[in-house]
Amino acid sequence: MSSFVPRPAFPSLAHLPRSYFLGHHKSGLQKMKSLISTIDLVIECRDYRVPLTSRNPLFESSLEGKERLIVYTHRDLGPPNNKAPGGVTDEDVIQKWHAPVPVMFVRNIGDKEGERQKVRSVGKVLDYLREHAQKRWSLTGHRLLVVGMPNVGKSTLLNALRANGIGKGKVAKTGAQPGVTRKIGSGVKIIPSEDDVEAMGVSAANKHRGVGGGVYLVDTPGVFIPYVPDAEAMMKLALCGSVKDTIISPVMLADYLLYHSNLFDYTLYKEFMPYGPTNDIVELLEGIAGKTGRLGKGGKADLEATALWMVQKWRMGGFGRFFLDRVTETGLEHAKGVEEGLAPSISQAKKAERQRRRERGRMRGLT
Repeated sequence: MSSFVPRPAFPSLAHLPRSYFLGHHKSGLQKMKSLISTIDLVIECRDYRVPLTSRNPLFESSLEGKERLIVYTHRDLGPPNNKAPGGVTDEDVIQKWHAPVPVMFVRNIGDKEGERQKVRSVGKVLDYLREHAQKRWSLTGHRLLVVGMPNVGKSTLLNALRANGIGKGKVAKTGAQPGVTRKIGSGVKIIPSEDDVEAMGVSAANKHRGVGGGVYLVDTPGVFIPYVPDAEAMMKLALCGSVKDTIISPVMLADYLLYHSNLFDYTLYKEFMPYGPTNDIVELLEGIAGKTGRLGKGGKADLEATALWMVQKWRMGGFGRFFLDRVTETGLEHAKGVEEGLAPSISQAKKAERQRRRERGRMRGLT
């Protein structure tokens, strides 16, 4: 095992789809622009596992000038917040990227202890939103807009804020695949008004402090980037669930996960590979299929079903908790520089995508 060498790079992804900018993404973005003048604060959600790749430059330009709070979701699926030799943690680095814009981290899932930590992290966001609203007291209510890439956890955050803020149940649908929220809804109350609290009575007021006319959060559909110039970024977004699992082969996604798992800790899958780690995804999938019973005709491994199981297990924290992006002090600055150097115009992006589809159709006709 000591002689095992992980792949230093993932194979070329030249023919990978580079676009997932759907009709409801475009209409949602246009609606956001029309609403922005009525919004007091924008909450931008990003995925902690891909803190650089899950940023959408469209929000930077479309919502420019509006006060923002950046919330990193899925904090529990990332690595522990350990201090580096200099005493700086990953969260410290990420907060420095955005200064002076405030940054918060929220947990999404977990066991009993994880649920308590989730409640605490959501409570910190509520405290910030309550304080923000108190400073801008309004009789008609404080309006917030939550935005982010598809399936980044916006609706989950809304439900958690509502449950912790006013003790009410879910109002936004959530799901494992992107595209559950397709339209911008009306504002959902997450912090009670002063009149609400007064009606609750004194004891309730201690638990649920009201603000003016209340605080309302407007949920929005996830908005993808029109074109992803970096193919590996598309793989990262697909692995995190920002595009449907039918867009990229599950076996390829599992292979990309294996690549990262080996760089992070190749003992993560040792229960399926007792003879040592591997760089061969088929070998690993066959090992998993044998252990989990995902077999097809003749007892052969169902590679696609097993690959989906592996990817879903990682999305729930069961195949290691690590970053897919490199978190360094110059990480955001570097990502923006690469983005400016690579990003084509939307018209160029559409032309490139049409060309890719024609080429794929031609290759299919030759087989």
